[in-house]
Amino acid sequence: MNRTQLLEQWKAGARRLKVETYTLLLAYRHPQTPWYAKVGAALVVGYALSPIDLIPDFIPVLGYLDDLILLPLGVMVVIKMIPEPVLAECRQNAQLLVSQKKLLNWVSVGVILIWVLLLGGVILIVFRTING
Repeated sequence: MNRTQLLEQWKAGARRLKVETYTLLLAYRHPQTPWYAKVGAALVVGYALSPIDLIPDFIPVLGYLDDLILLPLGVMVVIKMIPEPVLAECRQNAQLLVSQKKLLNWVSVGVILIWVLLLGGVILIVFRTING
């Protein structure tokens, strides 16, 4: 396998992961998705869109392992929790969204807002503890 073929395989895998992440987002919002699958979907999508990684990307090799292993593993586990008809409907809608480039940017903004609020809460707690 040459370098070009390998690069194309990686790109195709990234596109599939993107579609599957949006599938989970749509499944989270679907009324027939069980609550435990919604919790898993929220965690995986939140992690995928989060600007903060479990292992920071600046750490050589290890920094990208979470993106290459944890995220696809999380997607795979949560997809198994979603009923097949719901999954098929959400996957079809996700492919349509990705192909039309109608991606849900507000979700990314929401995830970042949650991180900002959490950081603000930590700063407030530390400030109150110090000035006690």
